Amino acid sequence: MLLNNWTQSLTNNKKASAGFAKNNPQMMEAFKQVNLAHATPGVLDAKTRELIALAVAVTTRCDGCIAAHAAAARKAGVTEQELSEALGTAIALNAGAAYVYSLRALDALGEFAGNQA
Repeated sequence: MLLNNWTQSLTNNKKASAGFAKNNPQMMEAFKQVNLAHATPGVLDAKTRELIALAVAVTTRCDGCIAAHAAAARKAGVTEQELSEALGTAIALNAGAAYVYSLRALDALGEFAGNQA
């Protein structure tokens, strides 16, 4: 089952970036450099970096990131089982973040008790 045409999404994002690059070349170059730094081998191998990238893409709800990093993850040899386990961590942290920010919202509401605008 396909929820999205990820290959087409990746292609569309690459094509659409031309206008952004023309209008803001410094930012585009900086973005390219960030991506190159991400892809540079270090202590973590490519597979691990792409698993992390996909978990972060899910938590930030970025379809473009999902498309780009799913393609890179496949090239790095990531399996569905490995990705499912990494995504379990993303789900757990998203739920945790919603809980912590719920506490913050309640705290903020409490701070403004009695303060009428």
